[in-house]
This record gives sequence, C-alpha cells and structure tokens, in this order.
Amino acid sequence: MSAALGPGTALTDFLITQCLAEPGETARWTPLAGGVSSDLWRVDLPGRSLCVKRALAKLKVTADWQAPVSRNAYEWAWMRFASRHRPDSVPGLLAHDPGAGLFAMEYLPPERYPVWKAQLLGGEVRVTTAAAVGELLGALHAASAGDTDLAAEFATDDNFHALRIEPYLLATAAAHPSLADTVRGLADRTATTHAALVHGDVSPKNILVGPSGPVLLDAECAWYGDPAFDVAFCVNHLLLKSLVVPGCRGELLRSARALAEAYARCVDWEPRAAVEERAATLLPALLLARVDGKSPVEYLTDDRHRLFVRTAATALLRAPAPTMSDVVDLWETALPAQAEPVGTPLD
Repeated sequence: MSAALGPGTALTDFLITQCLAEPGETARWTPLAGGVSSDLWRVDLPGRSLCVKRALAKLKVTADWQAPVSRNAYEWAWMRFASRHRPDSVPGLLAHDPGAGLFAMEYLPPERYPVWKAQLLGGEVRVTTAAAVGELLGALHAASAGDTDLAAEFATDDNFHALRIEPYLLATAAAHPSLADTVRGLADRTATTHAALVHGDVSPKNILVGPSGPVLLDAECAWYGDPAFDVAFCVNHLLLKSLVVPGCRGELLRSARALAEAYARCVDWEPRAAVEERAATLLPALLLARVDGKSPVEYLTDDRHRLFVRTAATALLRAPAPTMSDVVDLWETALPAQAEPVGTPLD
C-alpha cells in the first residue's frame, strides 16, 4: 500500500492489518480540522473514504496540557454505546487499535453533514437543531442511568479530571482567587456525581447536522459521571456565540432554552430540578473557563466580550440561578446592545 501525503507507516499499516485497505492500494491522507486533543485524517482509497483518529499525549494548546492516550479507547466504547441506542447519532465504526490509541470510522461528507459550529457562526441558526441535540443528549443519558456495567466500564475519573476538571474548573479557580472556593466546590460536586454516561465534549464543533438528526463526535472525555455537565457545556457555547453573532442573538438564546428544555423532558433517573440546578450553577463556571481556563474559545477576540463574560459569569457564581432558563434570562438582560444583523436566522 502506498500513501500519498500520508502520515507514516504506522497508520497505513493499521489500515492493512484491519482489512480496511489492500497492500497495493494508494491512500491519500488529508488532515481534517478538529479539536486540540487528536489528529484526524480523511483517508481516500479507491472508491471509498474513511476517517482515522489518533489521540495525542500533549494537547494542541498554549498551556502545558497532558492527557492519557487511553481516552481513545473510551471514545470508541462511548460510540459503540451510542450506536446501540441511537444508530444515526454517531458515524459508522470500522476498526480500533487500543494499543496505538487510534480508530477508523465512516467519513461523513460535509455537504450532507455540516458542522453545527460553522452554521452557528455563519448566522444559520435553527432552534430545532438545538432542541434535537438536547433530546439526543437526554435520551442517551436516560439509557445509561443506573447501569452498573457502564459505570464500571467508564470509571474514567482520572481522564475526566485531566481533560475537564483541571483545565476548565481548577485552572479557572486559580485565575480567580475571589471565586476559587465556589469554583472548586463545583469541581468537587461534578467529580463526585456518578449518575449516567457523559460524553464530556458536547460542543457545536463536535456536532454534525445530519439528515436524520445530530451526529456526535469526539467523545474522548467519556465518563460515567454527572450528566448535568454535558447540557451545561453545550448551552455554554450557545451563550458565548450570542456575543459574536449579534444579528442572530435572539435565535441563539432561543436555541439555548430549547436545548435545555428538550433535555429536561428526557430526565427520568432523578428529579429534573436536581439535574437542572447542577447544570445552571455549573454553567457560569464553564463560561468563565472559556475565557480564563486552559482552553479559551478562539472566537472571543474582543477584549470587551471577554470582560462581559467575566462580569456576567462572576455575578452568576456569586448569586446562583436555580434553572437554565434563569441563567439565559440573566445573560440576555446583561448583554450589550445588538449590532447590525448578520447571517440568516432560521426556525
């Protein structure tokens, strides 16, 4: 097998040993944009294409952020779980090499599966998409809640600490001494809650808008823990984008509410109010983390936007809101005046 623009023999050998390619075939490897924690390639073979993903030991951020490559195996296992319950919610799974920290999956063409983040930042905001994401999250959490086998399989507290608790919450606590006790308390509560299987990175960049509904990617942080983390993590991104896509501000805030409401309707493993309270009180810490944690969002380039996030998040941490709707309402009330519309909001 020859590799055109290939990444090296280890990955081409993986395709051959997993019977995904023949020794004499030419493979063209194209790096794909993705997150900070893995390398991702589109591999074009004669008459077919697929994706190969490899976890990195040092993440691609400015800060020194290390994480175990074993998370690749947990991502694979999470995708297998999701495919059993909602087959259209993940790409087709092809092959996995846990020792090498890599796997192969179906390639989903962007013309049929656009990235939700690109749609949102481009002003293409559909409230129905957000509601579908909330429903999918809630359904997967409900399917996993109380499952002792899954709890044992995904006892990945160390991974989750390295990938989420430390770089997001503890780093933010260190950056804000006056809020440190509050944020550390939220970190402790999150880390010690074990109720359902958590994806851990439900961000619009990891969601494709497919013809049969949302497709979730990048479950490296998979953990049997607090499901409130997933819903707060995703709503966080919708609120932040309301700063940089002001012409679609109303639709983005409606999307945040719709996602949280659709999710809440699926909660049957504990009182809905309990999950919502944990999500609502965690959300401002996650807002602050995307400015002052180890993984700040790249699109908040305006100092005024970052100052707004710090101010709004600090107020919510000092006077917590009990529901997600309350958080969105307070965020909306505090937002600066809208700029001229950009993009095309859609229902």
